[in-house]
Amino acid sequence: MIISINPQNPQQRLVNMVIEALDNGGIIAYPTDTFYGIGCDLYNKRGIQLIHKLKKRSLKEPFSIICDSLKEISRYAQVSNYAFKTMKRLLPGPYTFILEGTKLVPKIMLTKQKTVGIRVPDNNICLNIVRTLRRPIITTSAEVDNPYLIQDAYPSHLDFIIDGGSLKPSPSSVISLVGDIPEIIREGKGDVSDFL
Repeated sequence: MIISINPQNPQQRLVNMVIEALDNGGIIAYPTDTFYGIGCDLYNKRGIQLIHKLKKRSLKEPFSIICDSLKEISRYAQVSNYAFKTMKRLLPGPYTFILEGTKLVPKIMLTKQKTVGIRVPDNNICLNIVRTLRRPIITTSAEVDNPYLIQDAYPSHLDFIIDGGSLKPSPSSVISLVGDIPEIIREGKGDVSDFL
């Protein structure tokens, strides 16, 4: 089902409908500051496996997670002073930071090196969803940037497709902060000049 949510001022009643679906093991498509994403509750193992299948992606390639704040990031990742200052300067924004995961991150979401990719997108809709859910959602690109095309691409697997308006699709910049040694994994929408 496609629902329109106001990108500036998300209607809480509609967000609550999405939360109910997530709480019941649902999968959603939603806007971020880079692409429309597909995701589910971080603790929905079946949902995560299904999204891997939909994206034809190996379980050895975990997805990133969306948090709503630096405080929430520090629950799911080891955040040094350097990482905190770096993320405080750049988030919310079009970045994915790779950090060592904590025990709260399910194994299915960790790399072999026990790292996790974390995003805080500059998008009111997805931040409101995570804030209301009170835990992260997983994120991967829907690969199409129109809610109706998303519905065509994933016809029977999504509980809600949130129409949050048109986006200028571009991937996030991915930066590893593991061991306080910044490494640019992918240059995307976020400015990486500070790390060069």
